[in-house]
Amino acid sequence: MSRKGVFMDRDGTVCEEVGYVNHLDRSRLLPRSAEAIRRINEAGLLAFIITNQSGVARGLFDEALVHQVHAKMARALLEGGARLDGVYFCPHHPSEGTSPWRQACDCRKPRPGLLKRAAAEHGVDLGSSYMIGDTVLDLEAARSADATGLLVLTGYGKGDLMYRIRPRGIDPAFIATDLFEAVEWILQRERSL
Repeated sequence: MSRKGVFMDRDGTVCEEVGYVNHLDRSRLLPRSAEAIRRINEAGLLAFIITNQSGVARGLFDEALVHQVHAKMARALLEGGARLDGVYFCPHHPSEGTSPWRQACDCRKPRPGLLKRAAAEHGVDLGSSYMIGDTVLDLEAARSADATGLLVLTGYGKGDLMYRIRPRGIDPAFIATDLFEAVEWILQRERSL
């Protein structure tokens, strides 16, 4: 049986956007993120993080730090009564760094590789799932994966909407002030199906 999932970008959507998270202290949840993910859990939807982490390829931090940041995030979410069903990240960059990090991969958003991998591993139907993010890359990944894309105005959201999303003719299914509002829209939509 196929399940529905909510895929979320990490920085600027679930966590504060601070540029490269090159130290554990730089990672902090945005307000209402735990509450939003708890609502996803309670609704019986799966919750995933999908994030580009090219700082690994660029030599700004190592892959071990990415795992530490994700463990810290998971602990903070658990303290708020929320849990993630999976965290997927791309450490690659097409033109920066050295092998094996320097490559044009399928997992770097806007390509849909991470969403497809999570869907395959967890039995998720992407066509009835959602991707929430703060950049055009998130919305393009949603479109490429046949998922419904939602934009949050946290992180890079406001600027991307004005300068990158609208000029490219991308139409998010919903534009939310933050993750919580995006999740509430999803849950209302799910109740009406």
